Amino acid sequence: MKKTLAALLLLGMPALALAKVPVVASFSIIADMTREIGGDRVEVVSLVGPDQDAHVFQPSPADIKKVSAAKVLVTNGLGLEGWMSRLDKAANFRGATVVASKGIKTRQAPEEEHAEHDHAHSHDHGDVDPHAWHDPARVQTYIKNISAGLIQADPAGKAEYQRRAADYAAKVKALDDWAKQQFSTVPAAKRKILTSHDAFGYLGESYQVKVLAIQGVSTEAEASAKGVAQLTRQVRQEGVKAVFMENMTDARLLKQLSAEAKVQIGGKLYADALSGPSGPAASYLQLMRYNVGTIMKSFK
Repeated sequence: MKKTLAALLLLGMPALALAKVPVVASFSIIADMTREIGGDRVEVVSLVGPDQDAHVFQPSPADIKKVSAAKVLVTNGLGLEGWMSRLDKAANFRGATVVASKGIKTRQAPEEEHAEHDHAHSHDHGDVDPHAWHDPARVQTYIKNISAGLIQADPAGKAEYQRRAADYAAKVKALDDWAKQQFSTVPAAKRKILTSHDAFGYLGESYQVKVLAIQGVSTEAEASAKGVAQLTRQVRQEGVKAVFMENMTDARLLKQLSAEAKVQIGGKLYADALSGPSGPAASYLQLMRYNVGTIMKSFK
């Protein structure tokens, strides 16, 4: 005679014996947020791993299998994953798709990107900056969307998802408050940085930091010689003290500009990917604290 779930629980069988909800996330930052909210009820696989670039990712046959087996697919949206629609179709995905950024107030990509960068490569975010996770206030919407998507796919876990989402939202709010306090100690006129590509616009908007970048919002955009020369002059004129490399982009051009503008390299920032487990940005919360701390050091 088959034992019911209730009987198994009475016999001391753990609830964790239940199958976890298979979830595929587009890249490491979204995967981390989903794990925080889903907890032990979900099994999350990230298509684009730590220190990898979601802008230029090319799905493999193994990735098609991962998506086809998933019950939930979580993406950033805003055109970051230009390859996602092809992957979704190839996998014949029938589960729930969660667009984590749905409903946020977006930031437009700088106009000069379209004037100064080569767009021969294909990417789909157009004029919208997709890097909204660099603003913790906007991440509150990410949390709501991911939580709602998991509840839709797994209604039995509603209370658990809501509890974990509320706890995570509180941590993100505390992070935001801390970052505001950190930046408030530096006069707004001195809050200027240069990065490899324009991934930190939302951070700049939220904390009144002027962010200059060699590349546009996509790492596929190629910086022109004219654009780099103009940027070098601007760095000198505005008194930018430090330039920053990123964990998933080529630093050669940045090093060249640093030498020509005579400014120091302030370290490495984590833009579109987490670090590995042993690195300083193994979670979204760690990524933000590390980035803010690294930027703050360059102002002193």
